[in-house]
Amino acid sequence: MYFFLSNLSLADISFISTTVPRFIVDIQTHSRVISYEGCLTQMSFFILFACMDDMLLTVMAYDRCVAICHPLHYQLIMNPRHCCFFISMSFLVSLLHSQVQNLIGSQFTCFKDVDISNFFCDPSLLLNLSCSETLTNNIVMYFFLAIFGFLPFLVIFFSYYKILSSILRVPSSDGMYKAFSTGGSHLSVVCLFYGTALSAYLSSTVSQSPRKDVVASVMYTVVTPMLNPFIYSLRNRDIKRAMWRFLSEKNLILIPLPPI
Repeated sequence: MYFFLSNLSLADISFISTTVPRFIVDIQTHSRVISYEGCLTQMSFFILFACMDDMLLTVMAYDRCVAICHPLHYQLIMNPRHCCFFISMSFLVSLLHSQVQNLIGSQFTCFKDVDISNFFCDPSLLLNLSCSETLTNNIVMYFFLAIFGFLPFLVIFFSYYKILSSILRVPSSDGMYKAFSTGGSHLSVVCLFYGTALSAYLSSTVSQSPRKDVVASVMYTVVTPMLNPFIYSLRNRDIKRAMWRFLSEKNLILIPLPPI
């Protein structure tokens, strides 16, 4: 689990780094101009690390499913060789998706002096701004989005279906709580990731307010990756005890520290 967590943290840091540094520079310089090549580069890395996040969450769902449903075979199934294979395949699939979308973006024309109603080069917004024929590009783009968005979601859904079935068969309440806590953090991160992503793209489709689109994009690209380490850290007993001690010292809570 911690091996996958370290890779997820690296993907989150890279994901934020594709948009936030440029956003901060634009605020400092009061400039909102980006070159066509810079926009394609940003879009390529944005898709790469967003897809990498999605793939890693899918692999982690499978990992939690094996840990809960087949605990005696966990070390055999999720051995270091298989874990490295899953990480490598996640990166290669994400790279393929990124390059396909970048190839589609490189065929867009008429991008001189256009306004992007966001703080980064969103692929869906770029497609709508192009004045070239976009039907074929639309079909290809949404086909790949369906594959790399819907299929991982199905794997995660099926994994948690198996996890829930196994938890309900546990006779003791302590065993059920332990099994649920094993996948609780990951489930929270998955809901946060897919919830903010869907809200960002649905708001851009339904709403015509650029301000709401930017707020939804900030939640998806900045807030969610920042919250992931905190969500997983709350499973660590040492961190929980340190947090409770800090809150007690500040007189924010009057509840005794939880037992080790």
